This record gives sequence, C-alpha cells and structure tokens, in this order.
Amino acid sequence: MAYDLEEQEQIANFKAFWGQYGNLISWVLIIALGGYAAYNFWNSHQRTQAAEASGLYDGLTEAVQANDKAKIQRITSDIEGKYGSTAYGQMAALAAAKAAFDANDLKTAKAQLQWAIDHGDDEYKAIAKLRLSGVLLDEKAYDQALAQLNGEFPAQFAAEVLDRKGDILLAQNKLADARTAYQGALDKMAKNHPGRQVVQVKLDAIGGAAPAPKAAA
Repeated sequence: MAYDLEEQEQIANFKAFWGQYGNLISWVLIIALGGYAAYNFWNSHQRTQAAEASGLYDGLTEAVQANDKAKIQRITSDIEGKYGSTAYGQMAALAAAKAAFDANDLKTAKAQLQWAIDHGDDEYKAIAKLRLSGVLLDEKAYDQALAQLNGEFPAQFAAEVLDRKGDILLAQNKLADARTAYQGALDKMAKNHPGRQVVQVKLDAIGGAAPAPKAAA
C-alpha cells in the first residue's frame, strides 16, 4: 500500500517515538496488566478462603452445640491456622473460648481469648479483652484483670469497660472506686441500653452514686 508524504512522515515519527519509548511503554503495560490480573486473583482467592472458612465455622458451631471438645479444638486450630486473617479466625477463637469457659477449662479459654487479642481487629480485640478480664476476675487475678482494661478501646465499648472495672474494684472491696466506675458506665449508656438496669442495681447495692462535694463556704 502506498502512503503519501504526510502519512510517511507520521509513520517515521511514530517509529522514532516507539524506538525511544517503546520498551518503557511495554513495561508499563505489562505491570498494569499484571497488577490487574493479581487483583482479580486476590479477589478470587479471598472469596474462596471466605467460603472455606465459613464451612469450617459451621462445623465449629455444630461441635459447640454437641459439646464435642476434641472437635472444637481441631476445627478452631484449622481456622486459626489457615484463615486467621479473616473474621472467621476471630469468631472461632471467641466461640472456642466460650465453650472452654463453660466447660471450666479456663486455661484454654484464656489462650483463645489471647489469640483473638493478638490477631483481631479493634472490635474483636475489645470483646476478647473484656471477656478475658472477666475470666481473670473469676480467678481473683484482679491486677491482671484491670490491666486488660487499660489502653484504648473503641468508643462503643466505653460503658462495658467501666462496668467491668466496677466489678473488679468491688471484688477488691474498693467501694468508692467501684461506685465511680459504675456511675461512669451509666453516664456512657443510652437510656435504652439493655445493661443499664443491671449496672444501676449494682450501683444501688453499694450505696448509689457518691455524693457531690459541698461548695466551700
């Protein structure tokens, strides 16, 4: 096919441009296409992982209902080992911890709660810390229980943290500090909070809110 002078000039310019930048453009395209392929593979891999983890978690739920301790331990270990980066890992740890606690296996309960603390996101970590502090309270390890409640918690857990602190302080017979914690929990709770009445009963049982200091004469 014959080209006129203008077309020949355009072709020559393109060849010169491609000779100078062709390799760079090719590598950019390869990287971009590779990134797109990796993104699609990652999404597919995540979906597959979630489906597999979901199936295992269903099995864990059945094992918990059947009180099959060996199966609970085996499935939880599989989920945490293979799918610990998914929410199912954290959910499995909490479920296994509760099953162990109900069976009075506090060592396993504490180990599973610690796993959730070490691997969970902020919400699951907060739940695990609250539950672990409760286990330690039952063991009368009061300082360790309080230590679990130090540090930052998501705002939605503020009332529960103060309530648990009140329980620990009450167990230590620190009534004034316990009253302050319970009152703080009530102040953080909405009027329709399901735990509000329980906290109020505990506060009333130890004399109610501390009286406000009198103004200087």
